[in-house]
Amino acid sequence: MIDPIYQVPTEVRDFAEKSVEQARKAFEGFAGAAQKALSSTPELPMAPGAKDVGTKALSYAEANVNAAFDLAQKLVKAKDPQEVFQLQAEFVKSQLAAIQEQTKELGAAFQRSTTKS
Repeated sequence: MIDPIYQVPTEVRDFAEKSVEQARKAFEGFAGAAQKALSSTPELPMAPGAKDVGTKALSYAEANVNAAFDLAQKLVKAKDPQEVFQLQAEFVKSQLAAIQEQTKELGAAFQRSTTKS
């Protein structure tokens, strides 16, 4: 049984869930516009490969923000504080691994872009 102190009214959960979904859709619109702008930008002769680095960086930012939205949706449905802490710990662990990998890949892409000139 859930302790009544930690119960969140259904209306509040519904509102939070809708808010997360609206924020996700707004971000997707922004990210789509950014991707379109980046893809229509010509490659600069003095910075070959920079466009690739920018595309990768934007892709990683999108993935990280989407992971945060996924966490928010899970938190809205959490039944108790213990589940909230567990979800948060899992998120931090997975994001640290993702950011470590992204940093490595972005560094390699940057390195390639500097050796193309």
